[in-house]
Amino acid sequence: MKKLLLIIFPLFLFVSCSKDFLNNAPEDFLTAANFFKTESDFQQALVSTYATVRTMGDLNSWVMGEMRSDNTHYDINRGADASIATTARLAVADFLDDDGNGVTNSKYDGTFVGISRTNAILDRITDIEMDAARKEQIIAETKFLRALFYFELVRYYGEVPLHIHEVKNAEQAKAEKASVDEVYAQVIRDATEAEAVLPERAAVLGRASKAAANMLLGYVYLTRKDYVAAETALKKITGYSLLADYRSIYDPANKNNAELIFEVQYLESPTGTPSDFIYRFLPQTDDASIVTGFSVKNITSGLNVPTKDMLDSYEPGDNRLNASVAIAEGTGETGASFIIESIKPAEGYTPAPGKIGKPFIVKYSWPHTTVGRTNSNWPVYRYADALLLLAEALNEQGKGSEALPYLNQVRNRAFNGAGNITTTDQSQLRAIIFHERRIELAFENKRWPDLVRTGQAISVMNAHGAALKLLDPSINPSAYNVTDWRLLFPIPRREIQVGGLTQNPGY
Repeated sequence: MKKLLLIIFPLFLFVSCSKDFLNNAPEDFLTAANFFKTESDFQQALVSTYATVRTMGDLNSWVMGEMRSDNTHYDINRGADASIATTARLAVADFLDDDGNGVTNSKYDGTFVGISRTNAILDRITDIEMDAARKEQIIAETKFLRALFYFELVRYYGEVPLHIHEVKNAEQAKAEKASVDEVYAQVIRDATEAEAVLPERAAVLGRASKAAANMLLGYVYLTRKDYVAAETALKKITGYSLLADYRSIYDPANKNNAELIFEVQYLESPTGTPSDFIYRFLPQTDDASIVTGFSVKNITSGLNVPTKDMLDSYEPGDNRLNASVAIAEGTGETGASFIIESIKPAEGYTPAPGKIGKPFIVKYSWPHTTVGRTNSNWPVYRYADALLLLAEALNEQGKGSEALPYLNQVRNRAFNGAGNITTTDQSQLRAIIFHERRIELAFENKRWPDLVRTGQAISVMNAHGAALKLLDPSINPSAYNVTDWRLLFPIPRREIQVGGLTQNPGY
C-alpha cells in the first residue's frame, strides 16, 4: 500500500494551487476527480510538476552526483554531527550505502512523485476542452518532464517500474521493473514528441524548450553510444551563447541568461522557495558571517567539499578555479571551533603560518538578504555542456577536426583566448574532452554520471579512494570497494518489502 500512496498522493497536492480552497465547504474539497476540469487546473498542475524538478538540485542529487565522485568529499566533526541524516550522506560518498539509505531513497521517491504528476496530467487532459495550441503545449512540457524524471531514475537505479499512466489502485501500483532498454525507449519517445512541439525558447522562465529537450536527447544518445543521433540532437541547439565571464553564469542577478538552457528555479523572497547551497558547502564553523553576511553557527555544513584531486586537476591560468572554489583560512579544529578569518583565492593558495585553509564551493555564494535563504538557481543544462557533448559525439565518430571548434569555445573562455587544443588523435581528444567536462561542469552534479557512462567509475574511484585513505585514516577501511554493482544505487528497501520489486544485484 505504501507504493500506491507514493504514486497517488501527490495528486492532492494540487489543491494548494486553488485560490478558493480555504473558502470551500468540506463537501467541495478538491480531489483528483474534480480538480482537472479547466485549462487553469492543468496549468496549475503543470506548475506543481515543475516544482518537483528541484529534486535535481537538492541535497540528495549533489550527494549522489558529486560526493559520490572524485570531485568532492566531506570535512565534518564526526563527534558533533553523527546524525542519521549525516551518516547517510557520508555512506553515499564512501560507497557504504545500502537499501535503507535516506539519501538514495529520497531521490527515488521524489522522482516518482514527479512522474505521478506527469501521468495525472497526461491521462486527464485528452478529453478536456481548451485551446488546442495551449493543450499541445501543456502535453509537450509534461512529456519533457516525464522523460527528464525517468532519465534520472534509469541512470541512477537502472531497471525501475515504468508507469506511463496514472496509478489508481494497488494492483496497478505493483508493476514489475522494466528493462533499461524499455525505460530509455520511453525517455526517447517522450523527449522526441516534446521537442517537436516545444518553443525554441521558453516563454516563461524555467520552463521547457526545444533546446532543453535536445540536451536531454543528446545525453541519452551519448549514454547509449548512439553518437550519430546525439550529434543530430545537439546540433539543433541554437540561439544560445557563452557568457564572457564564467562566474557571472551563476550570479542570481543574471538568472536564465544566454548560456542557461534549463535550470532549477529558486527564489529567496518570503513567498518563494529559496536555495541554501552555500550554507551546506561552507566549512563547519561557529560563525560563517565572513561568507554569508550573517553570524550564524554553520555546524551542519562541511559537505560537498572540493577534493585535493579536484583542485590539482585545474590547469595553471584556468579562470574557472577561482570562480568555482575559494579557501576559508583560519584556525581551530574541524567543527564549531574552526574560526574563519579570511577568504582566499584557490589558485596558488598556500596557508599562512599557523593557519588552516579549507576549500569550499563558491559558485553559489552570493549576497542575500535573509539568513539561510539564497536566490541561486541550480543549472541543469548549459550551452557549454551542449558544446562539450557535441565535441564528444563528433570525436567518437572519428571527426576530431570537427570537434575542436566546440571544445575550444569552452576552453578559450577559461583561458582568456589562449586555450586552443589542436590534437585530433581520438584517444587523446577523448581524454581532453572528459577532463574539460570535469572542470567546466564542476559541482553541477555531472561528474558521477559521466564517470559511469564512460566506463571509468570503477578505476577512477578505487584509485581516488586509496588516495583519500592515505590523507584521512579515519575513513572506514571497507569504503571505496567499488565494483560493478556499485555503479547503480539500491532500490529502496520498502519497495522490495511492500511493492515486491527485486533488488539491484549486490545490495
